[in-house]
Amino acid sequence: MEKFEISVNTTGGHRHFEVKDYMHHDGESCKYEVFENGQFIGSFEPDAHRHLHICKDAGVLKAELLHSIAEQLERYSI
Repeated sequence: MEKFEISVNTTGGHRHFEVKDYMHHDGESCKYEVFENGQFIGSFEPDAHRHLHICKDAGVLKAELLHSIAEQLERYSI
């Protein structure tokens, strides 16, 4: 597992997230887990076209922000 941070621009400013990347992903669990200030936000799974989809949603953030996180992750590491 690798950890790194990403930032996402929102109307309220920048928000920072910690990402856990399960590099040896086996397809049975989510590849990326996202946290904000230690709180689990959600996790993401790549599809066959390498686009990320929400795997688990903690219900903490609006779906729009989760999609922005996925877009940022796609640019960063996939």
